[in-house]
Amino acid sequence: MVATNNLSLYHLSSTVQSPKPPPPPPTPVPDNLIRQLNTIRAAINNLTRHNPSSAASTAKPSSVVPQDLTLHSQIGPIASSCHNQPDLLHRYMNYTPFSICPFDPNLQETLILNGCHPLPRRRCFSKTPSKQPSSLPLTPFPTSLSDSGVIWNKYSCKSFACLLQNNPTSFDLNAQRSSLLRFTSELDLPISQFMQLANSAVRLGIDIGGGTGTFAAVMKKSYNVTMLTTTMNVNAPYNEAVALRGLVPLHVPLQQRFPVFDGTMDLVRCGRAVNRWIPVSVMEFMFYDVDRVLRAGGYLWVDRFFSKAVDLEKIYWPLIGKPGYKKVKWAVANKTDPSGLKHGEVYLTALLQKPVSKS
Repeated sequence: MVATNNLSLYHLSSTVQSPKPPPPPPTPVPDNLIRQLNTIRAAINNLTRHNPSSAASTAKPSSVVPQDLTLHSQIGPIASSCHNQPDLLHRYMNYTPFSICPFDPNLQETLILNGCHPLPRRRCFSKTPSKQPSSLPLTPFPTSLSDSGVIWNKYSCKSFACLLQNNPTSFDLNAQRSSLLRFTSELDLPISQFMQLANSAVRLGIDIGGGTGTFAAVMKKSYNVTMLTTTMNVNAPYNEAVALRGLVPLHVPLQQRFPVFDGTMDLVRCGRAVNRWIPVSVMEFMFYDVDRVLRAGGYLWVDRFFSKAVDLEKIYWPLIGKPGYKKVKWAVANKTDPSGLKHGEVYLTALLQKPVSKS
């Protein structure tokens, strides 16, 4: 059974006491939604009677968390951080069930980046572009990406050509490929060199903050390695770009648990999106989850992480080095752009190998 989250939130709000001031009076609920709400309530109550929690039978009863709330959290999960953004959540959940979902990528990105993930909208149908590409490329390095594979309404650019002109760092696919293959300083780790250093098989991996997926594209085309690319649609359709290249995008933020099983990945690469602007608590969670998904012998590749030099020594190296991985490569150099010189920043490129657990 899948419950409409909007209705469920309405139902649960009537049973959970909040210490905060009461919200503005809710808008009237149509009769058809009231009928659906009654159906949801009946189903929850029925499941509660027939599937009592074993933990609840042995633990002391709680006076603040109703049992149907605990049950509903299992059958219709909503990230707890969503409740920290009530205004945005109300806008996001203001939709008509069984119809086309509103197209609001900026609102989605804001909620996700604030920890509201998975997004709670459930009972509407995703909007598609009005025209589908006539053909899809069979290579991850096509001559161009099809504009018809994207809904452009909410973006300032309305084509990939515009993005290439205004944001070449992210959308010049050939320039990105060249940067991953060349060696100009100790901070560089060309993919060919990484494959030579790897003393165990590399078949599966995750590229964190991988933008348009060029790292995954090179690994697929040159080495038949399957990489998942985590990326966000901040001001541009990065997920669509990854998918149009025949690669797998993961629309998840850094604070989200990777949707893969424990000990299954051969490689996790942290691209340049992982840097000192990420809150330390979020970064710590991320590195613990990296350790969770890496198999013994797998590799953590930190590519040009930047921070203040003093913070690298006191904060980030203890954080990265906590699992006790073997150092295969470790290179630190000054960040020489104006921001780096002003703040005393450095770059770190590291390749670390996960050991076998001692117990």
